[in-house]
Formats: sequence, C-alpha cells, structure tokens
Amino acid sequence: MGLMKQAAQMQSKMQEMQAELDQIEVEGTAGGGMVTVKLSAKGELKGVKIDESLLKPGETEIVEDLLVAAHADARRKAETVMQDKMKSLTGGLSLPPGLKLPF
Repeated sequence: MGLMKQAAQMQSKMQEMQAELDQIEVEGTAGGGMVTVKLSAKGELKGVKIDESLLKPGETEIVEDLLVAAHADARRKAETVMQDKMKSLTGGLSLPPGLKLPF
C-alpha cells in the first residue's frame, strides 16, 4: 500500500513540476545579443527578438543562422532547468537513459 501512495505522490509532484515548467522562461542569444529566442522550460517558443541592423537585404542567411544558434542556446538552458527540477523531484536519483517523461 505504501508503494501506491508513493506513486500517487510522485504523479502529483510531476503534474506540479509540469505546470511550473510552463511558467519558467529561458533566453538564448546569438550574435552578441543581436538575436534572442525565449522558450518555456518545456521548449515551447515564446518569443524572438532580432536587432534591426540585421534586417537588411542580403542578410537573410545570417539571421537564419543566428536564429538557429539562439534557439539551440535557449534549448540547452531549458534542458538544464528541466534536469534540475527532475533531480529535486526524484531526490537526486538519475533516471535511466531513454526513459520517456510525459512532457
């Protein structure tokens, strides 16, 4: 019976963590801050800022590359936040590789 209670508590904590991850935002930047991408900690795109100086004819490829780099930076930060939250939820136990989480 204790194991079922622990499982229910863990599920409740996971739901709380998922709601919290929706509220946490991280920013990734590229080009010395000329491009900024904002994501939720779950990886949902929340916003993009592009410095006006990049919006010139012929600069499209540079802007595209900077957007990809800024997104990658934000994604790494979001993954770090998610891992930290999971560690606090699981008491520091690492989860097995490949374990699919419901978010």
